[in-house]
Order: sequence, then structure tokens, then C-alpha cells
Amino acid sequence: MTMVDEKAAVLERAATPVPLHARDDVHQHAPFEPLAVARIAVAALGAAAVWFRVYEPIPQVSVIGLLALAFSVWPVLREALANLLARRMTMELSMLIAIAAAAAIAEIFTALVVTLFVLVAEELEHLTIARGRRAIGDLVAFIPREARARRGDGTVTVSVDEVAIGDIVLVNPGEKIPVDGVVTDGHSMVDQSRITGESMPVDRAVGDAVYAGSINHMGALEIAVERIGRDTSYGQIIEAVEAAEQSRAPVQKLADRMAGYLVYAAAFAALMTWLITRDLRDTISVIIVAGACGIAAGTPIAILGGIGRAARLGAIIKGGIHLETLGQLDTLVLDKTGTLTLGQPGVEQILPAPGVDPLELLRLTAAAELRSEHPLARAVVEEASARGLSVPEPSSAEFKLARGITAVVEGRVVLVGNRPLLAEAGVAVPPRDHPVVGSDIVVAADGRFLGEIIVADALRPEAAAAMAALAGIGVRTLLFSGDTAVVATSVARQIGIAEAVGDMLPQDKLVRVRKLVEEGRVVGMVGDGVNDAPALTAASLGIAMGAGTDIAKESADIILIGNDLLKLVETLRIARRTRRVIWQNFAGTLIVDAVGIALAATGHLDPLIAAFIHVGSELLFLANAARMLPRGEEEPAPVAASAIPAT
Repeated sequence: MTMVDEKAAVLERAATPVPLHARDDVHQHAPFEPLAVARIAVAALGAAAVWFRVYEPIPQVSVIGLLALAFSVWPVLREALANLLARRMTMELSMLIAIAAAAAIAEIFTALVVTLFVLVAEELEHLTIARGRRAIGDLVAFIPREARARRGDGTVTVSVDEVAIGDIVLVNPGEKIPVDGVVTDGHSMVDQSRITGESMPVDRAVGDAVYAGSINHMGALEIAVERIGRDTSYGQIIEAVEAAEQSRAPVQKLADRMAGYLVYAAAFAALMTWLITRDLRDTISVIIVAGACGIAAGTPIAILGGIGRAARLGAIIKGGIHLETLGQLDTLVLDKTGTLTLGQPGVEQILPAPGVDPLELLRLTAAAELRSEHPLARAVVEEASARGLSVPEPSSAEFKLARGITAVVEGRVVLVGNRPLLAEAGVAVPPRDHPVVGSDIVVAADGRFLGEIIVADALRPEAAAAMAALAGIGVRTLLFSGDTAVVATSVARQIGIAEAVGDMLPQDKLVRVRKLVEEGRVVGMVGDGVNDAPALTAASLGIAMGAGTDIAKESADIILIGNDLLKLVETLRIARRTRRVIWQNFAGTLIVDAVGIALAATGHLDPLIAAFIHVGSELLFLANAARMLPRGEEEPAPVAASAIPAT
């Protein structure tokens, strides 16, 4: 199957109603179809005819009411019979029993009103489900299905599935970017809010990464293709939502079990009411008032809404179970390089020897390092360029493994490297009076020590704010780093991490994470490299940075596409809010059912009031769950609902 066909299939699945017998407790159709509207209208008119005694040729029997009931009750009857054949006790079956019992004792008006309430509630529920279905359809349709690729001396428009890795794709202003890749030519502002959650367009020039699904605002771009289709960041969002549809979180399974138990409890309460009171109206009221629809349908709506909101922030959650785990998180373990830092070394300090100009120290060091591809060397050269220094070409340069460079610059012999390099050349280097956080480059020229340059991986600008926010919501933070204990402790102190451990090998991180889990803590591990993969897998929840290695992202349960730690904090808040909504529905359902059954069994509720309480509480709990669904253009999240059960 081609990528276009694959996406079309996803869209078709999202837009096609699911057959009744295909899944448990599911009936799907578009909201307010003509036949559904007709059944609601007939039920309402039939109830009015019964109330005003329109055309009753047979005493005590409303012919119009019976005909209206027979036509309107069919959807409830159909589902109840299907559930009965599947040996499932559901709310549809209990409601059918109540409607039939009311009709049997000539309470046709009551039977019609209960049927009307049930039909209206189902249509309102379908509106909520359809909203999620439209979201997944919009999500899939958002990625362009065609791309303009360079072929020879010209460009041709081809299907996205015909684009190959390494191709050059051209994107004009106003167009959507169809692939993940790196800009090779051009400069523009790109709106990548659907991918990373960034509210403002970002500047993109040669060498910068861009994502499929982003919108190119200004200049034309040429992009070297790195990932297409399902391998793109946007494709991963689609796959994450689809995976959430297929998986069931523990709390969702609990909701399904609880719904079944409540139906049995209502049936038992109704039986006891009949045996004790012999009052059929009270018995019918007991059956009608109990409802578990709010938790049965509301729980998956809330879970998928939470996953959709997180995706809109640039956090891919690979299933409802991981959203639930995130909502319980109390400990967060972080790697340093690439997680708390940008993964790009930069010059932190220039420390010249007495009498040496710091800019001259930087200029000579950059000249010696000019031909080196080492990350520390590139950092020095870029710093000199940023300061506008004119860096001369070295006449010669000799690289010494694990030592540094000996170069001739403007006739001077310049040594750039570590302390052993200068010691071997007989250059005295004064002892350091304080520990260095980062890598120090010592420099000498013509046998004289000139000073040192400290290069370090810059901390993410949002790291400190993210750690403060995590502490504010009660999450314990720990730094496990392969750097020295001095570096780890210094970084932790700068950004407010509670505890830091340095000199850790990958297996050391694995052991420590396992120990935390064994202590009963719900542990999240954030990392980006190959060495983080074992710990990501061992943690209660693995969280990978989007710029990290493929193995780290495969091992993780959540991926932060935009590499923004503040987005992780917001995702954690979404997960906790989702759990609160679900447990609010659980508690509310139990309270309403318990009070309602007690009142009905003691004769304080007639069937009409019982029906109103049942439907009202169901809609209230569904509305509470629907609060998690993104709204409007502010949060156009990829929320799917084809797996949401209806009652």
C-alpha cells in the first residue's frame, strides 16, 4: 500500500461508522440523521398525543402512543438484543426492560418519554464522537499528498510516496511542507505549531530542520528529504493517535467493568424493590434511574482528548496507558547532554593569562582550530566569527590524538589542546584554583602560556523554569549524567534539580531507575541518546527528546518533538487533568446511582423523574469528559473517536 493509500485508508476508517456487532457496546452513525430525527419527533408527538388523549378508540389504550413507541424504540431494542445475544448486561438492555414494563402496565406516556430521553441523549453523545472523528480526518488531510521535487534541471510534481530520501523538495511561500528534512537553500518563517506546539512562526535557514505539516510563510525553501510519510514527525502523531484507539488504558478497562457492575446492581435493586414492595412503578423507576453511560463513554473521550491536547503541544503519547501513567508521575529522572542542554557546545568563558588580550587569545585559538572538525574546535571558530574577528589560515597544523593541535599561525607556533599537550612541550601551566564546568582548552604560543577557553554545552533556556514548575506540582527531579560529579552538581544547582549523580555509565542509570521503580515510585526517564535507551525502557514512563536518536525514540512512551521541557510540564498537567475528569465521573456516577436507586426504591421517584435524572447525569458526565477535547483553532489536536463506545 502506498503512503497516500495508507492515509486514505486511515481517513476512511475515521469517517466510516462501525457496525453494531463489530465492537462491544458500540452503535455509530452520524449525529442527527433524518431517521434518527424522525424517531425523536415521533416519540415527542406520540407522548403529546397520549397526554392529550388524542384518538383512543380502545379504552385505556393509546393506539397512537403504541405505534409511536414501536417506531421510536427500535434502536434501543436492536442494541439490547445484540447485547443479549452476546451475553452482555448493558444499559440498553435494562432501559428496554423498563420501557417494556411501563408499556405493559399501560404507562405508554412514561415509556415514550423514557424512549425520547434515551434517543436525545444518544444523539448528543454522537455529536461529541463526531467531533473527534472530524479531528482525525482533518489531521490526516492536513499533510500535502503531493510535493514538488527537483528532477534534473527542473522540478516535477509527484505524489509524496514517490519522493525518496535525499531528494530536494521545493516549497513556496504559503505552502505546506510535505516532508521532514533540512533546508539546503532559502530563508523563511515557518509555522510548525501543529508539530512542536510553538505559538509563533520560527526562522528557518540553511542547515535548519523542518517538519512535514508545517506551513511556509515567507520565502521559498529547498529541503533535502530525511523522512517521509509515517516516518515524519507528523506521521508519528497520526500513528500515536491510532495506537491510542487500539489500546485500552487500565482506567478505561476499569470504567467498562464498573459500568457492567452498575447494571447488575440496578437489576438486583429492582428485583429487591419488587419483592419487598410489589410496586411495579417503583421497580421501573429503579431500573431507569441507574446509569453508567457517563463513565463508559466519557472515559475514552477524556483519554483521547488528553492525547490530542498533548499532541498539539508537540508531545506524542503512544497510548492511553502512558497518559494514565504520566498522570501519576511523581519522580522525573533526566539525562544532561541533549536533554537539559542544547547538545551544541559553545564558548562559556575566555580566561587569558596576565597581560594577554582575551580577543587575541580567541583569535589565535580559532586560527589553530580552523581546519578541525572537532565539536569543541567548531565552537571556538564560531565564537570568533560571532565576535567579528579576522581569523587567519594556519600555515600548518598537526593533530595529536588525545592531545590537541600544534599549528603555525602568522609565524608563531601555537599549541591548542589539553594540559598534557603543553606539558610535553615544556610549557608551564598554572594550577586551576576552581573546578571547571565544561571542557577547558589550554593555549600556548612560542612556549608561553596564553590562557584557556572553557567550552560547554549550553543549558536549554527553559530548563530552569521547567524544573521550578515540576517542583511546584510535587514532582521530584533527579539528574543522572555521564559527566563528572562536579559538572552534574553544578548543572543541577543552576536549574534547580533536587539531586544529581555524575560519572554514570548506561548500566548505572538502568540500575538506579530500576531501584526507584522497585521503591514504588512512578518514574519518568527523559533522555535522547543510545545510552539512555535501557533506562527509558526500565522506567515507568520513557520520555525521549525529538532531536534524540531513533533508538531512544523507539524505546520511549512519549516523544517531545519540539525538545521543549516546558511542553513536558504542560503535558503532565494535561494528564493529571484527564485523570481528575475521569475520577470525577466515577465518583459522580456512583453518588447519583446510589441516591437515585434509594429514592426510587422507597417510592420518592416516579419513572419520568428517574428518566430525567438518568439522562441528565449521563449528559453532565459526558460534557465533563468532553472538556478535554481541543476546541476551535486554538488547539486543533489530532483526536480520534472511532474507538469511543456509545451507550
